[in-house]
Amino acid sequence: MPERIKIDEPLWDQSSFIGRFKHFFWVTDPLTCMVKDEELDKAKILVEQYRLGKEPKGTTNEQVIYAKKLYESAFHPDSGERQNVFGRMSFQVPGGMLLTGAMLQFYRTSTAVVFWQWVNQSFNALVNFTNRNAKSEVSTTQLGIAYVSATASAMITALGYKAYLQKTAGPFMQRYVPFAAVAAANCVNIPLMRQAEWMSGIDVVDDKNNIVGQSKLAAGKGITQVIMSRITMCAPGMLILPVIMERLEKYAWMKRITYLHAPMQVMFVGGFLIFMVPVACGLFPQKCSLKTSTLEWLEPEAYKQMLENTNNNIPERIYFNKGL
Repeated sequence: MPERIKIDEPLWDQSSFIGRFKHFFWVTDPLTCMVKDEELDKAKILVEQYRLGKEPKGTTNEQVIYAKKLYESAFHPDSGERQNVFGRMSFQVPGGMLLTGAMLQFYRTSTAVVFWQWVNQSFNALVNFTNRNAKSEVSTTQLGIAYVSATASAMITALGYKAYLQKTAGPFMQRYVPFAAVAAANCVNIPLMRQAEWMSGIDVVDDKNNIVGQSKLAAGKGITQVIMSRITMCAPGMLILPVIMERLEKYAWMKRITYLHAPMQVMFVGGFLIFMVPVACGLFPQKCSLKTSTLEWLEPEAYKQMLENTNNNIPERIYFNKGL
């Protein structure tokens, strides 16, 4: 009889970067975005049945592993709800390659910069909301403020940086306007979209998954790591590709096919993102941890509440989902 799969644990060791890379390369497979909702729901049912040891007779490990892949790629780990397909991390490659390619190609006019930053931040807002810690509620007003603030920060950064470079640098440096705008917007968009987490705190658990309290410090650590991951995700494509295109555009054959420059940039970005999405997601463990001694020092009220909740038997470390 085959050994049972640990259905709620990754297939690879998450204590190492290589293990996390393999996990996210597997779970962010863009092809899962093409799976119909009915099949996704069936995968969720099989995962739930397997968790209880009540899966249909004859179910193979291969079927369970595939169902696990679909479940983890399409359903939120906190709420168990099916995510909007455009907000899933598995949609980052097709969505990111289209938007990043467009931003890198259409950077010469202020109108193009404003339009593509608006489209990109609309997409980012959806991704950030979809992959938040779902146990923290966010009001419609908070979402609106986050969206407007992030979009405005991206546009202001892009236009300001573009205007500065027009006076102080050549056309090549202006190719980096999109990256500056995206990096700045991530620093605004993610914290605002997940503001309920760092304002009210998020649930933290012990090593047995028992909730021991709430922590704003944990929320801050998780959000900071997500910001770093998102900037890392787009950095190689947005920093290296301008150099590649600058050199290619000097060739006569490239000058004859200017209408293909945008599709080429989209494909190049896709090549980067295939690897950078799992790299960025795997930079930090999904199940983030925090020493309670740090909590005692920086967030004494939360620490005191945890002491009461655990009858003074507070664990050495607490754990929480950092989001993506």
